[in-house]
Amino acid sequence: MVVDEAHRLNAKSGMFKNMGENQIKEIINTAKVSIFFVDNNQRVTMDDIGSIEEIENHAKVLDVKARKLKLTSQFRCNGSDGYVSWLDDVLEISETCNFDGFEFDFDFKVFDNPKEMRQAIEEKNSVNNKSRLVAGYCYEWATKKKENYNKYDIEFSEYDFKMKWNLSNSTTWAIDKESIKECGCIHTCQGLEFDYVGVIIGQDLRFENGKIITDFFKRAKTDKSLNGVKKLYKKDKEKALEISDELIKNTYRILMTRGLKGCYVWCEDEALRNYFKERLNSFSSQIGIKEIDENRVLIIENNSL
Repeated sequence: MVVDEAHRLNAKSGMFKNMGENQIKEIINTAKVSIFFVDNNQRVTMDDIGSIEEIENHAKVLDVKARKLKLTSQFRCNGSDGYVSWLDDVLEISETCNFDGFEFDFDFKVFDNPKEMRQAIEEKNSVNNKSRLVAGYCYEWATKKKENYNKYDIEFSEYDFKMKWNLSNSTTWAIDKESIKECGCIHTCQGLEFDYVGVIIGQDLRFENGKIITDFFKRAKTDKSLNGVKKLYKKDKEKALEISDELIKNTYRILMTRGLKGCYVWCEDEALRNYFKERLNSFSSQIGIKEIDENRVLIIENNSL
């Protein structure tokens, strides 16, 4: 059994996540050979348990031999490992050698106006319907209610910018021609890819005092990905901030790696926009491919998908 996006596995199955046993355990017990594609940096909710460590622990308990391999090349972002490494460094997810930038044919731009960014993405989309706008979940889903259908979810009046979330038609959003008029979120674009992606970074990610900061209080109330963080915050403030910091940074890492050919960015926080611009100084990257062997349980660490 091959499990893609294994980092999104839950402790329980079903709509309410209260059925069956641990999903990792069920998969290992069911399959003669189970292959997990995992990227710990793609965990975006507190319910995501499919980490490398958890899979290894369950394999050990079930007395199953596990082997960990690592993919060293990827096709997203035009194959630019340098861009992905640079992004990890920029978002302060991990320090990499790509401090100043990246090489390879990947189009990364920072815009000072979200309307101009949308126009650029619409122009790219007019070629083949393979470009989309996405945003961090900092904006309430007002149009979920029928009486608010004529309203907008994401508005920046100073830029004459307004859009609706795509959440009402998430199953076909990636291919519908009219989807360019709607904004995607992490829940509808993770695992997908487009030629170009335009990313709106909300106030949950800012640049202050010389470093990246995250603020889960800026997330929309309709966002369920951080369920449990506020409750944990009352009991263990430090742990809650640590978890939310990881999830928010991971979210934007995913959004900013949905483009095959390019990523355009606009940040609500002006300091963050300037920070991104300053980091685009020079270019460097390292690209490699390694051979993958077979085993009873394969845990494939894929930090670039």
